[in-house]
Amino acid sequence: MQWSDEAIVLGVRRHGETSVIVEVMTRERGRHLGMVRGGRSRTMQPVLQPGNSVDVTWRARLDEHLGEFRVEPLELRAGRLMETATAVYGVQAMAALLRFLPERDPHPHLYEALSVILGHLHEPADAGELFIRFELAVLNDLGFGLDLLECVATGAKDDLCYVSPKSGRAVSRAAGAPWADKMLALPAFLGDESRHAADAAALADGFRLTAFFLNRHVCEPRGLELANAREGFVQAALKALGGLKNDQPEEARA
Repeated sequence: MQWSDEAIVLGVRRHGETSVIVEVMTRERGRHLGMVRGGRSRTMQPVLQPGNSVDVTWRARLDEHLGEFRVEPLELRAGRLMETATAVYGVQAMAALLRFLPERDPHPHLYEALSVILGHLHEPADAGELFIRFELAVLNDLGFGLDLLECVATGAKDDLCYVSPKSGRAVSRAAGAPWADKMLALPAFLGDESRHAADAAALADGFRLTAFFLNRHVCEPRGLELANAREGFVQAALKALGGLKNDQPEEARA
């Protein structure tokens, strides 16, 4: 069994004295693991860093085996990703999100999205907005997509400012007013063809929105919690935009 594909490194763990198990997100074959012999060498360690783009060739006797990777560098961005907190936490948080998906299940659009976001992690507003959209895409692929394009009550597509925590669908300002205290806020930048820039307040609303549905539909049924790296990314993005105060309660930072 053999195939080759473009991939982005998600994580690495030791295997024996000189080898490593590498986890990658491939363009055509989803999240995939494989052993790299000599992966702890001085030559390979800089290549096998999370966030790097690589070309991988996988070989195994049978398809269900772990198999071995031969890895060639394509874009070594890991060093640049260590320069800001949003980038450091962002890479880890997105890798954790992709681990909710079944291994070897193809999601080419998530690969493309991951590749784009990795190039914008140094800009807090861009990084935050793209990260929220990435979380929405993961929810959708897991079968829990949100409908944010029209009001669940009236069918209206204008003045959408709430999301129903029960249905995961948008609600207009007028229809949701009587239950506003029970609704989740819908940030304007998630509107259809919206040209609104994501400021700190909108990002905070977006992070709360996706966290609510990730916890309800993905984490709680599996007895899991959202990765600590996500909280680090949220705090770093909001702090960079001046939207996180030191005296804020912890729940306001989620």
